Amino acid sequence: MATATKSLKKQGSDLAQSNRQIEILSNGIFKSGELSTFKDKISETNQFPLKANKLEILQINVGYMCNQVCDHCHVDAGPDRKEIMTRETMRQCLEVIKNTSAHTLDLTGGAPEMNPDFRWFVEEAAKAGIKDFIVRSNLTIIRANKKYYDLPEFFKKHNVHVVSSMPHWTRGKTDKQRGDGVFDKSIKALQELNAVGYGMPDSDLRLDLVYNPSGAFLPGDQAAMEKDFKKALLEDFNIQFHNLFAITNLPIARFLDYLIASENYEDYMYSLVEAYNPAAVKSVMCTNTLSISWDGYLFDCDFNQMLELPVNSKIKHISDYNEELLEGRNIVISQHCYGCTAGAGSSCQGNTTSV
Repeated sequence: MATATKSLKKQGSDLAQSNRQIEILSNGIFKSGELSTFKDKISETNQFPLKANKLEILQINVGYMCNQVCDHCHVDAGPDRKEIMTRETMRQCLEVIKNTSAHTLDLTGGAPEMNPDFRWFVEEAAKAGIKDFIVRSNLTIIRANKKYYDLPEFFKKHNVHVVSSMPHWTRGKTDKQRGDGVFDKSIKALQELNAVGYGMPDSDLRLDLVYNPSGAFLPGDQAAMEKDFKKALLEDFNIQFHNLFAITNLPIARFLDYLIASENYEDYMYSLVEAYNPAAVKSVMCTNTLSISWDGYLFDCDFNQMLELPVNSKIKHISDYNEELLEGRNIVISQHCYGCTAGAGSSCQGNTTSV
């Protein structure tokens, strides 16, 4: 995988358009019947339509701006993306956070820390008493600029659960996916998080890592990879962390672009469909999660947000939020959903079930 330097949107790629991505996912081998559509596949086990259960997780994307341009990025994030959540929309989110049954708040991006109101939002959201307050950090942001150097202490102050991207425990594989110098900065950031107590065996300051495959293949066994990561990072850099989440790359945005350019698209879709596990359908993230975009619109998951597939409800925006009306809605699906139901299942929390 060659590392990108600009987002698909900045390049003017037709794949920056969500309708073009959906068109690719809906036609070809799926339209011909060579492979079953996701709807047909889950219908075989009487799991269609997928229904939203009780809300447990609010995932809020505070903007697509990022200091990195990673090859697999389903957000198509980068320094050239200017979509940023305003404080007004954050206030609307805070009202929902205070009144919802959700126990987990999950802030994502881009690099969420690059939103100018990020710290204000974290401080206000922390007051709401959410049980698990996640920030998805790419690690390198902590070393990107001196204004971010105190992030480990800031996270600690607000008891933030840090979930960080780490493609591999070696420099070569990490930099190949995320750009030159990313590995060394990530290691430094992890050491700084450890220094304030994150990731230590008996610490309540949670530090988890996320692994994404660096090519057109599915992740291996999550438990085995976690052992390998822990052993290598401890031996080589004296770094500790709690859990590793192995996440399947979904065939959208930049990863879809890579699959098509490398002529791996059909093979990858075959791999996803062949690895389909009906047991994983029960625990996909969309059944207990609501995704909120930078401009306040509601989606079943972060991936649907990027494909601009809004929730199937008359409640479309955070300003009109109504938990009762959203619960029990039919979840919007397409072929990318195979990514979350392959093997042991995958979502923003990694493998979700046992095969």
